[in-house]
Amino acid sequence: MTEGAESRARGGRDEIRGVRRGRAPVPLSVLDLATVGAGHTAREALEATTRLARLAERRGFHRFWVAEHHSMPGVASSSPAVILARLTAHTERIRLGSGGVMLPNHPPLVIAEQFGTLEALAPGRIDLGLGRAPGSDGATAAALRRGREDGPDEFPSQLSELIRFLDDDYPDGHPYGRVHAVPGPVQASAAGGVQSPARPPVWLLGSSGFSARLAGQLGLPFAFAHHFSAANTLPALDLYRSAFRPSAVLDEPYALIGVSALAAEDAAAAQAQILTGALSMIRLRTGRPGLVPTAEEAAAYPFTPMEREFVDEWLGNIVYGTPEQVSKGLDELAERTGAQELMLTANAHSIEARVRSYELIADAYELPQLSAD
Repeated sequence: MTEGAESRARGGRDEIRGVRRGRAPVPLSVLDLATVGAGHTAREALEATTRLARLAERRGFHRFWVAEHHSMPGVASSSPAVILARLTAHTERIRLGSGGVMLPNHPPLVIAEQFGTLEALAPGRIDLGLGRAPGSDGATAAALRRGREDGPDEFPSQLSELIRFLDDDYPDGHPYGRVHAVPGPVQASAAGGVQSPARPPVWLLGSSGFSARLAGQLGLPFAFAHHFSAANTLPALDLYRSAFRPSAVLDEPYALIGVSALAAEDAAAAQAQILTGALSMIRLRTGRPGLVPTAEEAAAYPFTPMEREFVDEWLGNIVYGTPEQVSKGLDELAERTGAQELMLTANAHSIEARVRSYELIADAYELPQLSAD
């Protein structure tokens, strides 16, 4: 890494220090999927995402990420960069990012350009979280890649290419030596040597050991999908920490875990809402994806014994209930995993229930409420 590239990468080191968190054991953040519930439109779902980002900023959450998924009627977040561009115009302080961009679906140069644009729109507030899965089924992945052979096995080389484009770090004589991601560092050079800006910190995301080990070896922050791979959380975090090597970005490991969490004034109301997400997941995994069902539909659904077993296991990995129950569950999870940050996601039908959940959690932890300037 060149000196200029190293100085730009240090933005990732600086942004995770000194975060205010009230009484929470670690900083709290939000992951949103732009969930589309039955009876709602994609427009309403995306408006809700904007509303949640503004709420997260006002109530003291640290960052707000959106995830890339494809060909799922109940998820409107197929294009994180587009959604994030909108969010930069509706927020002022909170960090915004992808949780994540599925890199095998995209040419690395395109992602460098998109996130360079986002960094120009919201300097110092953008995170680039990357995953190696397609975020879809095989047929959708093939449609996205249009015959390219890039896939999960090529992820390390794609990642290296992306970082070099972000840092404008290809040397003269390389086939890409005269290719520049714009907006990006080349513009600072063209302006007469003005110091290059910090580029978006790169995070690796995962639900198994591959990205955990790679993140550790590269000295990058790591985000683990505890919300749908809870059995692998501790092994993956152990692998990340044991593989970690200090880098220009981090002196020591920094691990975030995604957690499904939903609070309500009444525990039964919280369970009714999370059951909508469980039924939606059953339908997705059995090849019947659709809009997230209402609480009434989920309550009346005739679960088979096998489906009921899945639901019980699924609910067992969600932190839900009253604000006191949720804060206690999050405290225990932070202590058990040693994660430096918890990123909360609420997969439920009701927009109002999701909004209220984040408000209740913020209240429970006395997160610093920021004024809306």
